[in-house]
Amino acid sequence: MMSRAEFPFVAVVGQQALKTALLLNAIDPRVGGVLISGPRGTAKSTLARALAAILPDDPEGRRPPFITLPLGASEERLTGSLDLQRVLSEREASFQPGLLAKAHGGVLYVDEVNLLPDPLVDLLLDVAASGTNIVERDGISHTHPARFSLIGTMNPDEGELRPQLLDRFGLCLEQGAAMSVRERVAILQQREAFDRDPEGYVARQAEAQAALTQRLRQAQRVLAEITSEPWVYEHIAVRCEAAGVEGLRADVTWHRAARAHAAWRGATTVGQEDLETVEPWVLAHRRTTHQPPSHTPPSPPTGTPPPSGQGKGDGVTGGQAPGASESAPASQAQGQWGAMPPVTQTSVSVPAAELPGISPAQRAKPTTSAPSASVRRGQQPGQRRAHAEEARPDWFATLVANRGRWPWRELRYRKARRGQPVLNLVLLDTSASTLGRQLLGRAKGLVERLAQQAYAAREQMAVLSFGNDGVMPVLLRRRAPKALRERLDAVDGGGGTPLHGAVRRAARLIRQWRRQDPGLHVRTYLITDGRTRQSLDGLPPLGDCIVVDTEQAAVKRGRGALIARQLGALYRPLSSLERRLEAS
Repeated sequence: MMSRAEFPFVAVVGQQALKTALLLNAIDPRVGGVLISGPRGTAKSTLARALAAILPDDPEGRRPPFITLPLGASEERLTGSLDLQRVLSEREASFQPGLLAKAHGGVLYVDEVNLLPDPLVDLLLDVAASGTNIVERDGISHTHPARFSLIGTMNPDEGELRPQLLDRFGLCLEQGAAMSVRERVAILQQREAFDRDPEGYVARQAEAQAALTQRLRQAQRVLAEITSEPWVYEHIAVRCEAAGVEGLRADVTWHRAARAHAAWRGATTVGQEDLETVEPWVLAHRRTTHQPPSHTPPSPPTGTPPPSGQGKGDGVTGGQAPGASESAPASQAQGQWGAMPPVTQTSVSVPAAELPGISPAQRAKPTTSAPSASVRRGQQPGQRRAHAEEARPDWFATLVANRGRWPWRELRYRKARRGQPVLNLVLLDTSASTLGRQLLGRAKGLVERLAQQAYAAREQMAVLSFGNDGVMPVLLRRRAPKALRERLDAVDGGGGTPLHGAVRRAARLIRQWRRQDPGLHVRTYLITDGRTRQSLDGLPPLGDCIVVDTEQAAVKRGRGALIARQLGALYRPLSSLERRLEAS
């Protein structure tokens, strides 16, 4: 069967930053791969797949592999497993290579990488760290090298990427949806020409594609000869320190990407242009502070290219980190109670005690009459069937049990994994109305106590804050940290209360997490004073949910109880929780 023609790399209109980042990774795969984050229809997948046709051959004349990892792939398909056909025909146990083996020396591409199931993410992390795939299953013990560039695309509206995997990508680019009318017309015309005659269109671009491949090959040859003067290393170190990055991976990646860019433009030494071009792509997903550096980075000596702010020649522009704030419309922001500039309020410690549990019988019935489409018959809203992972056939044990006979008389299964992963999702109201009476600080204290409980129980945790007319992640989904106070204290309070946006984003994240891990049990804690006019009617459920009402005004509006009814959640006032904590 003939393979489908891919749209040529050189024919993609615009997207110069993304093109350059992909080319730099092709010049030096040690850069660590590229993560492309952006909305639908921005040529993310088109460019990623088009890269395969322009990759230069390796020194032995072989075309580097370009392997796609489907979201529905099994662990055996990724890592390799028992070769059943050989066992049945020759009665000999042998290893059948998986996608990791096939991607060795080339590219492993994952579309919608943020939706990749957690077991596959864990496997990718192990192999990416060691460059070796070790398979111990089905009576097979096999080890093989697995070094590849990881290219991933994702839509940030469908959820964030796990921090451990995010840091494994050398470069990260955020694609914007905005484009000019001229670009739209050009894209439409090029796509129409390709759809009319794919083979002919590709043939007409062959010369330009070959020229690009030749330029990549030349850049690979001279890469080892690129030098860096001392000021380059100091510049990278100062900028990484100012960005608050963790570890030295950003420093190493930045230097490798800058050397690849110098080789791409035909230079012999790394210049200011190279550093500034790749800086936003290296720091976009690693930056922890947006404050300006305390001192000016060292300037290059006389004779080096002046700062450009953008990559010259290629029209390169910078990127932004995925997961930006979800802002409320200006019309909504003006209608919020207590709008004021951001104010810092630190966490107020609370005594060690367990927060209340949540049982289906305690939850209120949602006020909405339209049930969510994801709720099964006979199942409470937001509740998932608590089950262990489905038992899978154990092919090796089955073959042994049947002694090679066919058809099989007995089918053996692997023992199902026990236990159910638990995720504590906290939605923390940081609007201006929570600043009085240290309410925000007391709410942060509750979140800190919840994190300590989750840490002791080896549960996962995620925290979103909503205030200042936006929704911001405080802690992405991960195993609950031992300490969370520093992150909580860095969250300012102020502005309006985008509660509707926070609930919508939380529901979207829960759907994503459950697609990745069907057995996941989500507990949601919505901590708010309820001072918003936004209605939550018709919004999807948030799993097993408790609304913690922090309203302490002399004249109470009682919105917390109404919000709990709208969400079908358990309702608890903050004061009752604090009395419970003090009594314990």
